[in-house]
Amino acid sequence: MPVVDIDPDELRRLTGHTDKSDDDLKDDLFGLGIEYEGETEDGEFKLEFEADRLDRLSVEGIARSLRYHYGDDRGVYAPDTNGAEWTIQVEDVPDERPYVTGAVIRGVDLDEDALDSLIQLQEKLHATMGRKRAKGAIGIHDLAMLKGGALGDEDTGNAIRYTGIDPDGDKFVPLDDDAERTPADVLTEHPTGEKFADLLADYDTYPAIYDDIGLFSFPPVINGRRTEVTTDSRELFVELTGTDQWTIDRMCAIICYALDARGATIEDVAVEYPDHELVRPDLDVRTKRVPHERVETLLGIDLDTDDVVDLAERAGLDAEPDTVGDDEIEYRVDVPPYRVDVLHPVDIVDDIGRAYGFNELVPRYPDVSTVGGRTETSRLEAAARQALVGLGFEDLLNFNMTSEAENFDSMGLSPDDDGVGAAEPATISEPYSEDFTVLRTWALPSLATVLENNTHRSYPQDLAEIGFAAHVDESTETGVAERRTVAAVLARHDASYEDAKARLQALCDEFHVDLETPATEHPSFIDGRTASVEIDGETVGVIGELHPEVIVSHDVEVPVAAFEFELDALR
Repeated sequence: MPVVDIDPDELRRLTGHTDKSDDDLKDDLFGLGIEYEGETEDGEFKLEFEADRLDRLSVEGIARSLRYHYGDDRGVYAPDTNGAEWTIQVEDVPDERPYVTGAVIRGVDLDEDALDSLIQLQEKLHATMGRKRAKGAIGIHDLAMLKGGALGDEDTGNAIRYTGIDPDGDKFVPLDDDAERTPADVLTEHPTGEKFADLLADYDTYPAIYDDIGLFSFPPVINGRRTEVTTDSRELFVELTGTDQWTIDRMCAIICYALDARGATIEDVAVEYPDHELVRPDLDVRTKRVPHERVETLLGIDLDTDDVVDLAERAGLDAEPDTVGDDEIEYRVDVPPYRVDVLHPVDIVDDIGRAYGFNELVPRYPDVSTVGGRTETSRLEAAARQALVGLGFEDLLNFNMTSEAENFDSMGLSPDDDGVGAAEPATISEPYSEDFTVLRTWALPSLATVLENNTHRSYPQDLAEIGFAAHVDESTETGVAERRTVAAVLARHDASYEDAKARLQALCDEFHVDLETPATEHPSFIDGRTASVEIDGETVGVIGELHPEVIVSHDVEVPVAAFEFELDALR
């Protein structure tokens, strides 16, 4: 989940509650679902929150949420915009990145805190909604350093061009540099260019933005030094390019709201595509509908219409009740443009519940004749987990989603191989991050990644996880076969197959099942030091010493022994 660094004094100033203590702020933030994760060396709060609330990636957004929480603000706020004086002309852009949006910001007062907040918001949006700049990238420029070109046949106007450029085309001086470079040079000679070069690996022409002076932005990689924003900048030009218009429009809206909170004025920009024209930023309010009955059912409380309208306004929404059908009440709810998380009526009910206060809800038993309890699988999992801890393993819980690179490539495995973990993964059709594109087919890669992230810790490191794994199986009703799997690693200077076998044997003895380990081969393990895990005569897993190439790929410098098998084998 996203973590942002927030100056508590700046937060107090933007909320208008300068008398709030740090402890009071932490309690109020927790009520919004924002968790305090410690402080930086400079005393800033490290705050973690759900990944869907991207409007809270800045101190301005968190302050806005608190002002609604305190009752200082109510309902939907949409900033007014001035008419467009600048135009973005789109021509001959790369097919891979055809969309652009933007805004002009005037009268902004950028002190060091405001500039740091803007930079953090930009980078956090890149990392989340922009998918590390692959889906959307932001450029923020000092408007005073831009010179607009003439519009068409007219002699006046402020036009800039979003177009394609040859890799070895026009030169410019990128940020944090003193030399003029072509786009190709930037990708090979500039640290930022090297970092994002993969984004343009398949492009024939590169995205570029020109004013009347020349090239000043090379999205999604880097801006030019000429238009660098400083604390002296008072007028800004914001441009975003990407693979999806909706995504970059929403990212732009979040930035505009943050700068509006600093007292800036937002000005429209005309975007001229070859076949149509848009006026941006898109700050239109969206509308959702939710039945009154659904609000009461999901929250488990009785509310009248005035209560629902009041709670919606306290959540930063506007709600208007309508009577539909046989005297049924349904609310027409307005949603501000920065709320990219509101996709379904349930999201609105969640906001109403938070405004009511989930801590105010009185728990009650449901009107059913049975009492819940753990399933047999859950009891088995708890017993196996306790046994593993008793054998000296540290219990872990990793993400069920991963990437194909982590699940297969880093383990020297292919979906077409024969062995544990080798299967077609269930893929996410619209992944939010390139790090989480598939459901893992086995759990050992997750443990190997934990080892990779803990090379600075002392050894031995004995880690275990009982978790979820899945693979595509057309014979099942859902097309995906799911299972619970037991995985463990032993990392130390003398880790061996015998160490892993001893632990596994002790675990099987605890559950009174027979274990056999006939020799086998597996791409992730060393030949001759690998065996199948057979429990009660059924092959259910693999055990052995991880292959040196697997260990090196995870930057681990000690031998690793490991095993993985299906949890159900312990029944």
